[in-house]
Amino acid sequence: METDTGMDVAVLVGLQASGKSTFYRECLSGRYGLVSKGLFPRSARDRQGRQMRLVEEHLAAGRPVAVDNTNPSPREWAPLVELAHAHGATATAYWFPPDVAGSLWRNAAREGRARVPDVGVLATLKRLREPSPADGFDAVRQVRFDGRGGFEVRGRAASAPRGTAARRAPASGRERLLRVKGRRSP
Repeated sequence: METDTGMDVAVLVGLQASGKSTFYRECLSGRYGLVSKGLFPRSARDRQGRQMRLVEEHLAAGRPVAVDNTNPSPREWAPLVELAHAHGATATAYWFPPDVAGSLWRNAAREGRARVPDVGVLATLKRLREPSPADGFDAVRQVRFDGRGGFEVRGRAASAPRGTAARRAPASGRERLLRVKGRRSP
């Protein structure tokens, strides 16, 4: 969900190896810039501060941005939602419901720095919470693999408008279902 100006912060929420980066690459990369702590050098200091500065740079330049980290709880996503709204942008959560066996299997196939110790995936699971409009998100979309090489995206805009026409829920208020494959955006 974007404002009339296209300003949106897409916050990807899910376990490691849940499909977040693939979803970004296949579905959002054509319109959204990318900020991910996984792309920072291992020695980077103040990773959270650096992430927030990069998100702010995108918003200040009028570009929508996706934040591709696990973002398991309000502790991680609340500052992103606040920053989005401070810049007049919407904040959309893309929720990847946990599939622990699938994440561990996909993670085991990773090599080098991309592979996370299994204990890291399980630690994230303990903190993982489903985002909702009550957390300040203007929309929450649920993303799952569709079994055909793409993604199924279900979502709903927040029922309580934040005061701008661009943030109002569709008149029907019904859940949307999108099947996304390739570089089309939801």
